[in-house]
Amino acid sequence: MTAISLMLAVPDAPAASAWYQRALGATELWNLGSVIGLEVGGAPIFLAEPANNRWETPGALGSTTVRVEVFVDDPDAFAEAAAAAGAEYHDPVRDHEAPWGKHRQGGFFDPYGHLWLVGDRSPLRGD
Repeated sequence: MTAISLMLAVPDAPAASAWYQRALGATELWNLGSVIGLEVGGAPIFLAEPANNRWETPGALGSTTVRVEVFVDDPDAFAEAAAAAGAEYHDPVRDHEAPWGKHRQGGFFDPYGHLWLVGDRSPLRGD
C-alpha cells in the first residue's frame, strides 16, 4: 500500500489542531506536542512546528507553502464550516467543467496561510 499525506507547518501545533478539529471536523490521532497527527474524514494530515530545519510556516515566508486538495461529498458545507471558524473563504464553491466532467469546487485559506481547494470529484479517479 502507498499513502501520501501532508504535514502543514504551523506556529503552534496544539492551537492549529484545535482549529482543524473545530473547523473541519478533524480528529486527533496522536499528539507529540509540536507534531500532531490528525484525520479529516478518514484522510491523515499532520501538523508540525518548524524548528530551524529548512522548513517554515506560510506566515514566516509571506506566502502559502502548500495547496491542499480535498474531495468530499458536500464541498459547500465543508468550505462554509471552515469560513464560519475563521478561514478566508476567497473562492466560493461553484460548478466547473473539467475533462472528467462537471464538478463543484471552491477554496479558502486557513488561519495559518495554507490554501485549501475543496471539490466533490477527484480528477485522479474520475469518481
